[in-house]
Amino acid sequence: MNLFTHFKDIDDPRVERTKKHKLFDIIVLSICAVIANADTFVEIERYGKAKYDWLKTFLALPHGIPSHDTIGRVFSIVDPKVLYDRFQQWITDIVKLVNGEVIAIDGKTVRRSFDKGKGKSAIHIISAWAHENGICIGQKKVDDKSNEITAIPELIQELCIKDCIITIDAIGTQKDIAKQIIAAEADYVLALKGNHGLFHEDVQLYFEDAVARDFQNIPHDYTKTVTKDHGRIEIREYWITDTITWLPNKGDWENLNSIGMVKSVRIENTMEKKEIRFFITSLPPIAVSFAAAVRGHWSIENSLHWVLDIAFREDDIRVRNQFAPENLSVLRKIALNLIKQETSRKIGVSAKRKNAAWDNSYLMKIISGN
Repeated sequence: MNLFTHFKDIDDPRVERTKKHKLFDIIVLSICAVIANADTFVEIERYGKAKYDWLKTFLALPHGIPSHDTIGRVFSIVDPKVLYDRFQQWITDIVKLVNGEVIAIDGKTVRRSFDKGKGKSAIHIISAWAHENGICIGQKKVDDKSNEITAIPELIQELCIKDCIITIDAIGTQKDIAKQIIAAEADYVLALKGNHGLFHEDVQLYFEDAVARDFQNIPHDYTKTVTKDHGRIEIREYWITDTITWLPNKGDWENLNSIGMVKSVRIENTMEKKEIRFFITSLPPIAVSFAAAVRGHWSIENSLHWVLDIAFREDDIRVRNQFAPENLSVLRKIALNLIKQETSRKIGVSAKRKNAAWDNSYLMKIISGN
């Protein structure tokens, strides 16, 4: 169980008289419990007591299963940077990013992690999602959404992104971030929105005029996708061009090579919803590659944020003390990554968690990666 070796030598921040339970045991117990459908410290304790005999086969547990108060207290004082560092070491061991892999970076607020009494706002987590591998490869905590601009460069700095395509929503469309991505020998696809002022307006007007003229005399590439699922139809059209010598301040954006437009139409129950989005990118004007990057970015919402909310009930968890919310977030990412890597059963994340709770051998299969 390669994962657990990364947590063996973490410094225990507790004073000696409170070290009744081993820190390693608490961390491993918690990872197993979170995989097996435990979402709170109370549930982790209950899981431990129910599975004590099995856990005892690979954990010391000299004084039995720790109480939920003990588990919560430990995770409230363990340095999240240390726990996250071990998470990163493990990711480096198990993940090989393929050339051209889309790495989507986006933020999510853990809604119930606020504490009004202490004047503490809910924590906001920036995550990096490797689309092809289907796992989270990094995260960074910020105090609120407005601080994403400073947190994104720090997260990128921690990742090995060479030959990958980094996608970020409009808040991360910054000149320094584009420069950092290119310096790391990667490419970028960055969204443009109204907060980019005239830059966004220039790109929007250019494409509106080009569409009106059916791109006559404008070199470009185009592709279209149609998906049907549960009575819903989604039509997406992609245009991309490198004819951008006219674009003001083009030189301020490192390796800016193309601009793109995506028009999406969703039809459900006779209701139709349209959306048009604009992008800047270092990629050449190949519509299929551009479309894959844009779709890859949307996967962070569907495969990470949505799953954390629905399968792990993240927004309902009222964990607020000190470092506990951030550390529990790392545990959920570890659990989700392990579950995503287990592909022998073609069922959803929630179902896999329940199976892991019922079947020790299946949980061991998830943990060991076999």
